[in-house]
Amino acid sequence: MRRLVEYIAQSLVDNPAAVQVREVRNDRQAVVLELRVAPEDYGKVIGREGRVAKALRTLMRAMGTREGRHTSLKVV
Repeated sequence: MRRLVEYIAQSLVDNPAAVQVREVRNDRQAVVLELRVAPEDYGKVIGREGRVAKALRTLMRAMGTREGRHTSLKVV
């Protein structure tokens, strides 16, 4: 799941070397991915009215459902 988010984010931004995805597990067995990009690329990852970020979250939710886990994405 982390690699998928990283691959998609690197495809969207101008500076793919600055993309970092960190997996954080909380106490409720949920997986939280933190996506970091260069400051000038935030708009490309979030998208107009948050559509790109929402699509990334939808993909993560679908993958998490197949694995029986709760997922979430933070763009920081």
